[in-house]
Amino acid sequence: MATTTPKHHRSEGALAAASGLTAFACVMLIMCGILDVFRGIMAIANDDVFVSTRNYVFQFNLTSWGWIHLALGVIAVGVGIGLARTATWARVMGIAIASLLIIANFLSLPYYPFWSLTLIALYGFVIWALCVVERDTTY
Repeated sequence: MATTTPKHHRSEGALAAASGLTAFACVMLIMCGILDVFRGIMAIANDDVFVSTRNYVFQFNLTSWGWIHLALGVIAVGVGIGLARTATWARVMGIAIASLLIIANFLSLPYYPFWSLTLIALYGFVIWALCVVERDTTY
């Protein structure tokens, strides 16, 4: 009688780590998305909260930056909810939206430098957490 063994045997520890990283990415994406929504609302409602920078290459009206952060933040929260429901599309979209938010925060760095750097680091952790979990891991 021949028995077949799985090609890749995963221990309980590996599965726990995979689900833990996914949960981490989910919580961070939702939390940072909400913070970007608040940042967008601040920029739309009151432009003088932010630092005015002259001669910046990627200069937009602060209201435009507000709408960009608001839209991306809402999408990030939606993708984070998808991660909580373990949707397969949410992992790919989580990496994509976190990448776009890193770019948006980098481009708006002169307007709100400390906060932009903080969110860049947090979104970097989200991308890391979503990339290190193997594709076929079930949680």
